[in-house]
Amino acid sequence: MLSFRTFLYDLRQNRSMIVVATILFVFGLIAGIIWSEQLGNYLASQLDQLRTISSQLKQGSNVQMNYFLFIFFNNAVKSILVLLLGFFIGIIPAFFLVMNGMIIGYLLQSASVHGDNVTELIVKGLLPHGIIEIPAIIIASAYGLRFGKLMLDTLTTSNAPGRQRLKSERRLFLRSIIPASLWIVILLFVAAVIESTLTYWLMS
Repeated sequence: MLSFRTFLYDLRQNRSMIVVATILFVFGLIAGIIWSEQLGNYLASQLDQLRTISSQLKQGSNVQMNYFLFIFFNNAVKSILVLLLGFFIGIIPAFFLVMNGMIIGYLLQSASVHGDNVTELIVKGLLPHGIIEIPAIIIASAYGLRFGKLMLDTLTTSNAPGRQRLKSERRLFLRSIIPASLWIVILLFVAAVIESTLTYWLMS
């Protein structure tokens, strides 16, 4: 049940929502770049919070371990919550995806405006861990979106055959949450290790 093969099978079953989740993330990324001025104050405040946390983490005795623990637990808890809170017709995972995309887009646009090397920022500061972290977040959100769709379909389906089909789908989905959560956490663990070591070293 917890095998990686089972997880991959469930991903194939949920591929339509993974596509939707990816589109929402990319939309947020583009919005953060295009509307950086209009959304600047809000997005800048989000980045300021991260900078404040980063400054606090640097004050500890083992900076890289502090980074690892914060990054891992922050991403893992948020991803599992987003998956489960998809229960509320998928609103929270959709918002989570768009906001994460917007913050990254705004960060890249701000770096470009200030004359920083955006390519270097992407290659050194984003890709090493992001190539694992971003797909993990998209997968978690896709499960949340799937959960939301099931709940919405349940509320809007009144015929007996349809409700019976949805009951079966819900049971299969709820069964898939456990292996999905496990492998999402494992992926985020690996991403946090990379971000707190390789990315940290490259950006230093």
